[in-house]
Amino acid sequence: MSVRPLLPVLLLLALPAGPALADALSGPTERQAVNPTAIGLFLVFVAVTLGITVRAARRGTRTASDFYAAGGGLSGVQNGLAIAGDYTSAATFLGVTALVYSSGYDGMIYAVGFLVGFPMILFLIAEPLRNLGRYTFADVAAYRLSEVPVRLVAGLNTLVIVLLYLIAQMVGAGKLVELLFGLPYATAVALVGMLMMLYVAFGGMRATTWVQIIKAVLLLSGTALMSALILAQFGFSLEALFGRAIALHPKSHAIMAPGGLVRDPVSALSLGLALIFGTAGLPHILMRFFTVADARQARLSVLVATGFITVFYTLLFVLGFGAIALVLGNPAFTDTAGRLIGGPNMVALHLADRLGGAPLLGFISAVAFATILAVVSGLTIAGASAASHDLYARVLRRGRASEQEEVRVSKIAAVAISLAAMALGLLFENQNIAFLVGLVFAIAASANFPVIVLSVSWRGLTTRGAVAGSLAGLLCALALMALGPSVWTAVLGLGPAPLPYDNPALFSVPLAFLTAVAVSRLDRSAAAARVRAAFRAQHVTAQTGFDRPRAAAH
Repeated sequence: MSVRPLLPVLLLLALPAGPALADALSGPTERQAVNPTAIGLFLVFVAVTLGITVRAARRGTRTASDFYAAGGGLSGVQNGLAIAGDYTSAATFLGVTALVYSSGYDGMIYAVGFLVGFPMILFLIAEPLRNLGRYTFADVAAYRLSEVPVRLVAGLNTLVIVLLYLIAQMVGAGKLVELLFGLPYATAVALVGMLMMLYVAFGGMRATTWVQIIKAVLLLSGTALMSALILAQFGFSLEALFGRAIALHPKSHAIMAPGGLVRDPVSALSLGLALIFGTAGLPHILMRFFTVADARQARLSVLVATGFITVFYTLLFVLGFGAIALVLGNPAFTDTAGRLIGGPNMVALHLADRLGGAPLLGFISAVAFATILAVVSGLTIAGASAASHDLYARVLRRGRASEQEEVRVSKIAAVAISLAAMALGLLFENQNIAFLVGLVFAIAASANFPVIVLSVSWRGLTTRGAVAGSLAGLLCALALMALGPSVWTAVLGLGPAPLPYDNPALFSVPLAFLTAVAVSRLDRSAAAARVRAAFRAQHVTAQTGFDRPRAAAH
């Protein structure tokens, strides 16, 4: 697909809906101060990343390897930064800072949960995934199991996860741009959707990777700068910072103790399971291991990503307490009713304004928007890969589709997913979408993680067991979430929820494992015997990387 005829369109899209931008610059609303610096930096970022997309498209995205895995030529450091850029979403940057701002110490439970999922990937998944797979994590499960049912379930799981995650990102993007740039919500959502469509459809994984790397570097730089400026105001003393925060916060010393967010052991265990195992089941993270040359680079990718994310989340703790000390109660950041402008999720941006004025606010605003673009691009290419590689090429066409045909379907799928994300973002504008992020991790932990782990570590897993376990985890997670307070009470307004817990992972993850094991043990078919017999050869390949040609042909 040539991009030359589309260059004028790309340049036009670099300006967010021309007239709307002009209206935004003409004057702020009563509660929104439009920041020309933020808009200028945003345009610079969009122009640079569109240039990368054009360059990536010129280098070629015609082969499946180029489109899905950037030709498998990324180094471990590059891929590690891209994983970090793919994983640290705007919900993380803005949301965790807001949680620490509101609840203090307990706000870090999400940061720790997101982080500790990476050792699970490093020790259990990264090497077998790279050695057995090609483009999607379904390649691993389908290595010895029956291809059609396994890919069908894995592809559907991926699309569910991607669309739910995209809803949260699109609504977040719309609200962020609406607040900062003065653009109408619908224009903001359309802008994000069009940009992610261009990145993925024309640049493939190579363009998406560089967008994520640039975003990761900018995000860590901005977070480190803000943390240094906060500590400088307190003599680089954390004790002085915490003391000031305790003195100002309505909860006082309670912000330094646990129990502010998760109040019972069941909720704590369930949330922990979702965050730890869910990280290891997210399709847009797992497919990044196919962009490196070998298992050694895959492990290096996880180490680099873990180091980056560890530093980033540690600095969010400083940002959260710095927001309490410097933003809480400041009349410059509250409306006439005394509430924080934009709500608690915007406190990181108010903190940037407090620390560095319009230039720093503009930079952090552009970084937050870059964060959204990087994450939605990663999600879109994961969904497009599942639709084309798993569902179309391997299930519908039974492996008879050419690479060019498969890539063409991927690009069509990327456009369709982008349009669906825009429509869903508009539909859910005024809904409470916080439950969607938890549901995404619960589905990934329940439907994907058990199948991946069992397929590479247990000889007895059969196709029927894998499919039954995955479906049991998926349906249980969806049902329990619907019966919990986040959906039943907050979204549907049906009164007290039948179940008191928001996160279903404590119940759905064990159910998925037990179902997969029980069904596999009861399966006495000839196909099951062949699958069990093939485990030894798969195990050798998973641990050594040998016999790659046979795996690719399969």
